[in-house]
Amino acid sequence: MFGILKPYPSPLISGRGIDLDFAFLTGCLALLGLGLVMITSASSEVAAVQSGNPLYHMFRHLVYVALGLVACGATLLVPIATWQRMGFMMLVGAFGLLVLVLVPGIGREVNGSMRWIGFSFFNVQPSEIAKVFVVIYLAGYLVRRQQEVRESWMGFFKPFIVLLPMAGLLLMEPDFGATVVMMGAAAAMLFLGGVGLFRFSLMVVLAVLAVFVLVQAQPYRMARLITFTDPWADQFGSGYQLTQALIAFGRGEWLGVGLGNSVQKQFYLPEAHTDFVFSVLAEELGVVGSLCTVALFVFVTVRALYIGLWAEKAKQFFAAYMAFGLAFLWIGQFLINIGVNVGLLPTKGLTLPFLSYGGSSLVICCACVGLLLRIEWESRTHLGSEEHEFKESDFAEETYHGR
Repeated sequence: MFGILKPYPSPLISGRGIDLDFAFLTGCLALLGLGLVMITSASSEVAAVQSGNPLYHMFRHLVYVALGLVACGATLLVPIATWQRMGFMMLVGAFGLLVLVLVPGIGREVNGSMRWIGFSFFNVQPSEIAKVFVVIYLAGYLVRRQQEVRESWMGFFKPFIVLLPMAGLLLMEPDFGATVVMMGAAAAMLFLGGVGLFRFSLMVVLAVLAVFVLVQAQPYRMARLITFTDPWADQFGSGYQLTQALIAFGRGEWLGVGLGNSVQKQFYLPEAHTDFVFSVLAEELGVVGSLCTVALFVFVTVRALYIGLWAEKAKQFFAAYMAFGLAFLWIGQFLINIGVNVGLLPTKGLTLPFLSYGGSSLVICCACVGLLLRIEWESRTHLGSEEHEFKESDFAEETYHGR
């Protein structure tokens, strides 16, 4: 198998052995490990009742972690130029998946939403894949049309010919959270791609108006918006999830009640091991544990942004835009999930990267880690730079290029 990949050196196959950004990798692995511990704790009571095995969700999550590590390794072996060539195909694939999930008999409905394509033992969430594919396609567009994006209105509006129909498909599921994250990452990429401040400000105004219209269009969205401002007004109705999450934060105090000792996970807090795993973490590890987790997220996302900056300095603009887009996907999900847990945002079903239980989300997160590690390695070794020609002999030297 490795003989096939020999013409394409990678951080795993090079003359210097394993050549990775170990600081970034360590941060991601720490989040994966913390996620496994918290999912084991948060899901034990539910798993014991539903399956008779309190470790049921832990074993399944271990399978997802293994698949995620395989996905990370696979993306590490693929040159970034290959992703750039496949951008349009990925965009078509993203549309295909989002259409497929809406087809009765193929898409699986859970809690009133058609967000999953069901297989015998697992489900695939197309929105997780589509968000990454959109980032890859948009990175290629920003490279191909850089001048047009910076100087003309048409170059600015063309991406929305693709983004708006995709957002419409996501809203049909409905998946409002994924729509906001995808559009937010796309807007950030356009801004970093050189869109003028006036055009960017106009886009922000239009986005705010669109969100207002979407909230008004569905009564349940307006109900959530009203509820989160005062969840205690309907503590056992529409405000139930948020009030239970806030109780978990209150019980945790400074140092927490101890790992595994959460009360809220015992059928008080719905979705304790998925959307609200951070609330269980806050209850068991307290303010100190919560802030350490947030600090770890900040480190990983800031490091991802720096990887994009390093690629840009190496004149690898596609890789740079892709790194920025992937970082903003994580930042968007992190801010929304934590915001929901602490009551700063309306309740929204959006996983916390690396920590929440969910196969598609975890595997895609790990694949993104592989992409970012590959981008960092190519920018550091100048593979793919405009000013350098890559040769196999370049990777046989026993030199280290540190940051």
